[in-house]
This record gives sequence, structure tokens and C-alpha cells, in this order.
Amino acid sequence: MQPPINYAKKLDALIASIPQDAPRPSLLLHACCAPCSSAVLEYLTQYFDVTLLYYNPNISPYAEYQKRLAELERLIAQMPMEHPPRLAPCAYDSEAFGRIAAGLEAEPEGGARCLLCYRLRLEEAARMARGLGLDYFTTTLSISPLKNAQALNRIGEELAAQYGVRHLPGDFKKREGYKRSIRLSREYGLYRQDYCGCVYSKAQRERDKQERTSENASDA
Repeated sequence: MQPPINYAKKLDALIASIPQDAPRPSLLLHACCAPCSSAVLEYLTQYFDVTLLYYNPNISPYAEYQKRLAELERLIAQMPMEHPPRLAPCAYDSEAFGRIAAGLEAEPEGGARCLLCYRLRLEEAARMARGLGLDYFTTTLSISPLKNAQALNRIGEELAAQYGVRHLPGDFKKREGYKRSIRLSREYGLYRQDYCGCVYSKAQRERDKQERTSENASDA
């Protein structure tokens, strides 16, 4: 088995290769939520002209989707960035997630359903990056310790070949990235959800809570 690829180092090398006198490369950044986007935006807007895509058809219910979008918009407005990002318009499409999740409802978090959800969102990012003529696409998802950065980058590379637009490698949880997102979330008072977004992750969260409650009751 090959050792995992250090995608944080790959990103460092790519950024170091950008000539200082060259125009800033353009990037389509898929954003899952404001807390995850905070540290990623703080870093990437130093080097790229960023267009944000809030494409998350997995999030349910619609009120939750809207709440997370509003927090992302507030973060963009309030967090100082030398080169602020643009937010691309995007419609809510829960049916797209329903199609890829069909038959995988019982999968555990992080399993086959989640991998298809990664692909669903990254594919929309690749498609939009190509349509807008941007240089790269990537996602904020890898900042979460619960998300598989190896799988995210592998899917991104496959889609780059399919759509003819470069995938920006990254593992944003590295080098204290996740901890930085926690600090920024506190600084800006961001809403931090306690489940990934879909009905299945929410159900898993409720089961975990009930198990912890039962364990605490039995220990009392």
C-alpha cells in the first residue's frame, strides 16, 4: 500500500511556482459552510482570485441550507481580506443529492454515500470553473478532520481530467488549519453546525447523542 500523499505540500509547491510578477491565478472554491471556509479563505485569497461556490444539495432542511449560506455571506462581508472573494449564484438542488444517495441510506458516515456526495459537489465546481474560464477548482471540505482528504483530492484530479480544468491540491486541516478555523469561527461568532448537513448525518448525530446519554446514565 502506498503512503498517503501530502497534498498540503503539493499546494505549497504549486504556490511557490507562481511567478511573483504574473497575474494572480483564478480559483473556483467550493464552500461547504462559513466555519470551514474561514481559514481556507484567509490563506488562499493571498494567492488567488477566488470565486466561491456554495453548492451543497446535501444540506437539509432548506432552512439549514439558508442559515449556512447567510453565515457564509456574513463572513465574506466582515472578514478582512486583501482580495475578497466573489460569491457565485447557485440554486438549491436537493433532488441531486437524493439521486446519488438512493440505495445508500444505511451507509455509515464517511462511506460510499459520502464519497458520491464529494464527487457531486466537486463536479459542479469543476463544471463552473470551466464555464467561467477559471484556472483552478478545489473545495474547503478537506479542512474537516472528518473528511477524507485523500479521496477528495483523488476525485478532484479525476474531474480535472474530465473537464479540462486544473484541480488545486490541498489538505487544509494541516498546519493548524482546522484549529485556525475554530478560532476564526469564535472571533466572528459563526454558527457551527453539529452535523455534516444531510438527513443521514443528522440521524447519526442523534444516535450518537442517545448512546452518550445512555452511557452517562449507566455510569451515574
